[in-house]
Amino acid sequence: MLYHRVMKQLSDEDILQMVGVEYTPDNDATKRAVRGELKLSTRIPKPKSPTPEHIVLDLHNKTVEEAWCDIMSVATSGARSANIITGASGVLHELFPQWARESILSPYIIDFHPINNGSFAVRFHHKK
Repeated sequence: MLYHRVMKQLSDEDILQMVGVEYTPDNDATKRAVRGELKLSTRIPKPKSPTPEHIVLDLHNKTVEEAWCDIMSVATSGARSANIITGASGVLHELFPQWARESILSPYIIDFHPINNGSFAVRFHHKK
């Protein structure tokens, strides 16, 4: 069984007891001070930002190693699709199809096709 701990919402009375001084509910400085003392911002986890469904990745001026890392990062991010801009000529334009078919990148890719002479549309397996 999983047990979830839920933090109690601080009431004005709770804050009054902790502060030990006269407290008015409109005193924002006191509220901030109490919450700072309790370090509430570190105790309450921040929600994760959602992964975008579609990513545009521009590989212009990237080395082969940087491009590989960026493509793998997008493939493992949970995004469903991407436009990968390699440029019309050069090593990356030739390497991307090879990577997509024959490397450790290929299990992440459902399919890909050229959009124009310098970019590819890619669909990724959805991260479960």
